[in-house]
Amino acid sequence: MADDSSSAFHTGQTGLIVRIPEAEPSVRRWRERLDPSARAGVPAHVTVLFPFLDESRTDALVHSALAHVLGSHPSFDLRFERCGRLPGVSYLVPEPDTQLRQLTQAIADRWPEAPPYGGRFTEIVPHLTIAQGQEDAVLEDIETDLAGSLPFTSHVSSVELIVYDGTKWQERASFALGERSRS
Repeated sequence: MADDSSSAFHTGQTGLIVRIPEAEPSVRRWRERLDPSARAGVPAHVTVLFPFLDESRTDALVHSALAHVLGSHPSFDLRFERCGRLPGVSYLVPEPDTQLRQLTQAIADRWPEAPPYGGRFTEIVPHLTIAQGQEDAVLEDIETDLAGSLPFTSHVSSVELIVYDGTKWQERASFALGERSRS
């Protein structure tokens, strides 16, 4: 959920995220200080699609369609071994990211009026944001600090629909992914 500040969020805005609770012990203190979405109540996560439909449009039919689309994708594991950077941004890199990209594409295909990040970027880079709007020296401090807590693995079995209520982001629904494929 890459926005420059919590003031960029508006009431009724929604997003679809994958929670990464295993990251919290490592990234919480950085995110609380340096990631506006964390200060607004969003847990450590990888965004599937943001912004999604306005809350006024997320009725029972949308919930049913989300359950169908997401349920057709198997659950999967992500491994976080390293940090990545975008200008002013530090993030954890989920690997492999193929399933995340597939989830994003499936939702964007079903709701073309809700392109990822409002259509601002041509390439989707799945990531777990740690800090935004920071100088390189701060990003280097973060990466040095996190080196000792990597790698870790997270099992992804659901996608959450979250809504901004004007003050905080709240979970509205959770949609299960399908059974993990057996190889």
